[in-house]
Amino acid sequence: MLVSAKEMLEKAKAEHYAVGQFNINNLEWTKSILLTAEELKSPVILGVSEGAGKYMAGYKTVVGMVNGMMEGLGITVPVALHLDHGSYEGCLQCVEAGFSSIMFDGSHYPIEENIEKTKELVKIANDHGMSIEAEVGSIGGEEDGVIGRGECADPDECKAIADLGVTMLAAGIGNIHGKYPDNWEGLSFDTLAAVNEKVGDMPLVLHGGTGIPEDMIKKAISLGVSKINVNTECQLSFADATRKYIEAGKDLEGKGFDPRKLLAPGADAIKATVKEKMELFGSVGKA
Repeated sequence: MLVSAKEMLEKAKAEHYAVGQFNINNLEWTKSILLTAEELKSPVILGVSEGAGKYMAGYKTVVGMVNGMMEGLGITVPVALHLDHGSYEGCLQCVEAGFSSIMFDGSHYPIEENIEKTKELVKIANDHGMSIEAEVGSIGGEEDGVIGRGECADPDECKAIADLGVTMLAAGIGNIHGKYPDNWEGLSFDTLAAVNEKVGDMPLVLHGGTGIPEDMIKKAISLGVSKINVNTECQLSFADATRKYIEAGKDLEGKGFDPRKLLAPGADAIKATVKEKMELFGSVGKA
């Protein structure tokens, strides 16, 4: 049964570790992440972008797949199904479809409009027993056509959003979606510390978790980050393993072209990536 992310993230903040949000793109992604979470006894958040939701034939399809898979695989650890960087309309659709958590990304609106829309969605999420994430500042790079310039968040604006009763807050601290460029200046820990001081016990979210050095990840967790998003790294590991399988001619041996065999190396690579991140984040054994 899907759960709100509220309890798992409040526990993570109190005990100074982070829960991983791993974005799903298809059945293989979902199965690999769930099996790894169960093996490591770690809570987990399955992230779904609006583009991925459309690709997987709609939010109701995603909910049906995840619920069925959890039952079929005997998953016992806490699992939240979360809309990633959602629009106002996307959030409403996920509420209706049966998600257990939503993110409203109002960071591209003036702060007054971000506050207004977030406030409306907080009430709706509360009425449905769902967790809700909001964003202040912006995450650099591009995801599903949304381009951010990577502005650091204003701590006072973060407090204004946090005071609306959101479950968790994503604050821009110089983080970027996708691969980090060689000239990246790193995370702004001064901003993160100031935001953490303003919002108190509220769990903070670090987007763009792929490629951030381990020491920065650990420092971010020590400064209040309780949820870390990973997507690109799973995509890269899946692509690399699949490429090696095909270049080695494995797909031409026997029935190596069977998708269950063709996709298996990539699925195993996702498991390895998720395991590595869960160990780094400190969520192993916390279910």
